[in-house]
Amino acid sequence: MKKESVIIIAEAGVNHNGSLENAFRLVDAAVDAGVDYVKFQTFKASNLVSIKAKKAEYQIENTKNSTESQLQMLQKLELSEDDHEKIIAYCNLKNIKFFSTAFDLDSLEYLSKIGMDMVKIPSGEITNLPYLRKAGNLFKRVIISTGMATLNEIKDAVAVFVNVGIKKEDITILHCNTEYPTPMKDVNLLAMLHIGKEFKTSIGYSDHTLGIEVPIAAVALGAVMIEKHFTLDKNMEGPDHRASLEPAELKAMSLAIRNIELAIAGSGLKEPSESEMKNIAIARKSIVAKTDINKGDVFSEENLTVKRPGDGISPMRWDDLMGKIAMEDFEADDLIR
Repeated sequence: MKKESVIIIAEAGVNHNGSLENAFRLVDAAVDAGVDYVKFQTFKASNLVSIKAKKAEYQIENTKNSTESQLQMLQKLELSEDDHEKIIAYCNLKNIKFFSTAFDLDSLEYLSKIGMDMVKIPSGEITNLPYLRKAGNLFKRVIISTGMATLNEIKDAVAVFVNVGIKKEDITILHCNTEYPTPMKDVNLLAMLHIGKEFKTSIGYSDHTLGIEVPIAAVALGAVMIEKHFTLDKNMEGPDHRASLEPAELKAMSLAIRNIELAIAGSGLKEPSESEMKNIAIARKSIVAKTDINKGDVFSEENLTVKRPGDGISPMRWDDLMGKIAMEDFEADDLIR
């Protein structure tokens, strides 16, 4: 059975900065990169954070604004239902799948209402029982991001979904680190394999490192889904731009993942490939005459040697020829037949 392609989710998130024009440009970049989904974020800022919630350190640094509250920041990045409809229509026009993460109960209901059957649980909601229950009841498939989570917290979240009837084969768990950008020393990519072994679900990786090498490595290790933030320009004002890929980088990552898929899709048996078969005779060697040899001479190390091409007697039969009698004349460099 043919292995399904790795699902690549380009996370536009809030990198549209509240602008529909930017959102459309992000869709265009995702299409050009050849990804499967372009993902946005659906939330009502007042449902997501309290007025007293402070920004994370990376949000303060990236927005260059320490006096603004998290609520004020998110209100500027919130997409209306009308915005969603226009973005979805544009995705349909461009033949790319729209996806979004809901960050509150109302947003879960809205995404279900517009026909989404798959939900992404963001890392911050993995300990939110009312949210998890509602997500499990509204959607058929679940993607769980696990930034900041312990194994037991993941176990509790998975149990919620299983208890409402979602099958293990419809759950994908993404290893993740919720630091923007994630230091390489904190990636702990092998934890992705631990998750797969522990929960017997599909596994993937949601990446917040700088660059493209870690998602590519995750695919080589067995990830079936990759999520990566991208932006139009890392220098734009906003909380997530700095830890995002620019369009050319997103395209390079997508191409590299597709190449890795091809590279690991073989039979697993060590045997010559179809493409290299033609090179066997060119690259390998045969037993040839080192000097002129007359019929009746005895083959020895003095009159035999090994040279290309490899379409004669294999040098692995060297010992078989030693001491045998030449049945014909050979000139130097003739293949011994």
